[in-house]
Amino acid sequence: MLLSIHPLGAVISTGFLSILIGTLWWMLHPKAFVTQAAAKARQSVLAVKKILVPTIGLPHTERSVELACRLGRKQKAEIYLTYILEVPRTMPLGVPLPDAEKQAEEALERASQIVLLHKMPMQKLIHRARVAGDDISKIAKDMEMDMIVLGIQEEAGSHADPLNKTANSILKNASCEVIIDKLPLSVSPSGK
Repeated sequence: MLLSIHPLGAVISTGFLSILIGTLWWMLHPKAFVTQAAAKARQSVLAVKKILVPTIGLPHTERSVELACRLGRKQKAEIYLTYILEVPRTMPLGVPLPDAEKQAEEALERASQIVLLHKMPMQKLIHRARVAGDDISKIAKDMEMDMIVLGIQEEAGSHADPLNKTANSILKNASCEVIIDKLPLSVSPSGK
C-alpha cells in the first residue's frame, strides 16, 4: 500500500515545522537585557549626524579629527573641519592675510586626509573672527551641529588655566555637545 501526500498538507506541515523551530530558537536565544539608561545613551550618540572639528594644523587638533571620525563612523556623521582666522581688532575683518590663509588651507588639507581615510562625508570651512571660541560656538549654532570635538594641549607654564581660552569660550557658549580631548604637555600624539 502506497501512501500519498497531498501538496497542501506538505506546505502546511512545513510551515508549522518552521514556526516551531523559529519559536524554539527565539526562546533559547534571548536578547541581552539593556537598561533604559544605557539604551538612551546609545541612542543619543547614534543621533549625532553633524560634527564640527576646529583645527589649527597641530598634532593635537589633528588627533581631534581622528577622534571625531571614530565617534561618527557608525552613524556616518558628516565632519565639518573649520579653521578660524583670528583677526586682531586693530585690523578690518576682511583684511588680506595671505600667510595665515595659506596656513589655514594647509591645516584643513591635512585634516581632510584623516577624514578621507575613514571615507566619511566632510566640509571644510575657513572663518574670520576676532575671538575663535565665540565664532566656533556661533558656527555650531547656525549650522545646527550635534557635537563639537576640540583638541587642546597644555602649554608650558599654563598651570593656572588648564583649558585654553578657546575651550573655555566654547564650553560656556556652545549650544551642542562638546567633547574636549586634552593632551598633557608630557604626552605626544604619537604616544611616545
